[in-house]
Amino acid sequence: MPFPLKSPRLRRILLAYTVNRLGTWFGLVALSLAVFDHTHNALAVAALLLAWQALPAFVVPAVIARIESSQRRGELSALYVFEALVTAGLAVLLWHFWLPVVLLLAALDGTAALAANALLRAEVAKAARDQVTAQPAEDMPPDGSREDRAQEAERKANAALNVAFSATFVLGPVLGGFVVAAAGAPEALFIDVGSFLICGALLIDLHPHIEEAGDSVRARLRAAWRHINEAPTLRGLLLADTIALVFFNSAGPIEVTYVKATLHAGDRGYGLLLTTWGAGAVLGSLVFARSLQRPLGTMLSAGAFAIGLAYIGLAAAPTLGLACVAALVGGIGNGVELPSLFSLVQRLSPQNLHGRLMGAVESLTALSVAIGLPLGGALVALSSSRVAFLVVGLGTVGASVTLLRVSRRRPTPTVDIEEPALVTTSPMSEVHEPSSH
Repeated sequence: MPFPLKSPRLRRILLAYTVNRLGTWFGLVALSLAVFDHTHNALAVAALLLAWQALPAFVVPAVIARIESSQRRGELSALYVFEALVTAGLAVLLWHFWLPVVLLLAALDGTAALAANALLRAEVAKAARDQVTAQPAEDMPPDGSREDRAQEAERKANAALNVAFSATFVLGPVLGGFVVAAAGAPEALFIDVGSFLICGALLIDLHPHIEEAGDSVRARLRAAWRHINEAPTLRGLLLADTIALVFFNSAGPIEVTYVKATLHAGDRGYGLLLTTWGAGAVLGSLVFARSLQRPLGTMLSAGAFAIGLAYIGLAAAPTLGLACVAALVGGIGNGVELPSLFSLVQRLSPQNLHGRLMGAVESLTALSVAIGLPLGGALVALSSSRVAFLVVGLGTVGASVTLLRVSRRRPTPTVDIEEPALVTTSPMSEVHEPSSH
């Protein structure tokens, strides 16, 4: 089977995603610094992050259902054009600063961003599967079914997407900070505008419409909710991973106090710790990409377990050097955990629900940020940074064990809602046993 990245359509999607992620980092860094410079208030920055990440979680599934119900072409590109307009408005607003309007526009931008990310992940999986299903039967290798090959291609595509995500995670904040320092926050936001327009142009031919009997937004949301309720493995996976994500995101407020007050390593030490974690995430992405025959459930649990061990290591590390070793382990776990989660959710869902289920994951991730950040701050305030990391680490390890137990449940077969007679191979068969191909 040809490697799915040979597909021009898939390469275009990955390029658009990478450009967008870099631009998004420019915008986030610029907006965060600008809000602090205008208000000199950390709570204002926290309100910005809440508006940009947490509030959209409540409406993203409905936005995705609305786009999938539309038969008009260019709906995904329209999301990026909308983001470009909102970000341009934010750039202008920084010259005439008014915090309430900044928060409103940030919430609108965050809603479009989460919805676009979810739809793009669904399109990546679809493009990879289409590359396989388009092959003539005589060109298929003799070992393994077409469905096995489609699942392998889907997993490779998710791995490639995660490599791009991790690379921008390392480069984006650094480049964004450099641009803001050299040119200013509004100029960095206009670069973000450019990234959205490039994405819109690259993805103009994508058509995320899903044909279903119930064409209303409410009917589509009910279909996704019904699938989650009828798939206990998927439901348990989402719940367990949300708990893990709350612990993951609790580390943010702890890190600054830990590096500057506990290790006395200063601003450079903080930057080094974050960079090391990001480098680990890139390595973890490559590990996932080269582990296609590993069970996805085991990979997901191992990634979360590595993150938990990293937090425990940070709690015990006496020096910045050892803390960076722990951060490298945590970053590798991060790079393995994320694509494993998305691949598992796709395996446990019919293809026509991929967009809405990816939206559910994006929404749960955003909500975990809203819960995790205050939790981390409270742990530091009530104890110390070392104790806080220990608590977060133990909680993450516990969540990783739960993830492994949930992934070992025997799932019900996946049935496409529009094609009830077509039952696919048990989607967790690869989760429990290494693939034979």
